[in-house]
Amino acid sequence: MFDERLKELRIAQNLNQVALGKILGVSKQCISNWENNNIQPSIDMLMKIAEYFGVTTDYLLGLEENLYVNVDGLTAVQRDHIQQIINDIKS
Repeated sequence: MFDERLKELRIAQNLNQVALGKILGVSKQCISNWENNNIQPSIDMLMKIAEYFGVTTDYLLGLEENLYVNVDGLTAVQRDHIQQIINDIKS
């Protein structure tokens, strides 16, 4: 599940494996190995990946299906605008 989630998140942000590797401080080959389910990242790296993509480690591992948008620091009006955008996209 991690392999699929990582690739999905990477592609959604329009990153290739080289770019993501630079961001995380690993090689393209390392990203490729994760996405091909050849190896798994360390716990520290899993946390770094989750932080970068704004998801939980449980989401990356397939233990949780829901994605959340961090709205900390936004006003109620800003949060309402985001919710309206989400509703528009869903419909």
